[in-house]
Order: sequence, then structure tokens, then C-alpha cells
Amino acid sequence: MNKHQHEGNKDQLKGELKRVYGKATDNEKKEAEGNMDKAKGKLQETWGDAKEAFKDKK
Repeated sequence: MNKHQHEGNKDQLKGELKRVYGKATDNEKKEAEGNMDKAKGKLQETWGDAKEAFKDKK
């Protein structure tokens, strides 16, 4: 697991927590922030997966 994969997983977890908190407190802004953090984490994790796949091909 590389740095990007780790950070991506962390951002996805943080985003999910924010999303759930926002939904529970009826805070649309916090829920939207959570969705953005989660999307950022998925993108970062995908980038890390691509780097690992490229590294394995060498």
C-alpha cells in the first residue's frame, strides 16, 4: 500500500463520518463536505492503485 492509497482510504473514512454527521444533524453543508472528501479519497486511492500497477509491470 502506497502513500496515495493510504491517504485515499483515510479521506474516504473522514468523508463518510462527515456525511453521516451532516445527515444526522440535518446539516447539508457538512453532508456535502463529506461527499466531497469521500470523492477525493476515491480519486486518490485510484491514483495509488494505478501507481502500484505500473510499478508491478516494471
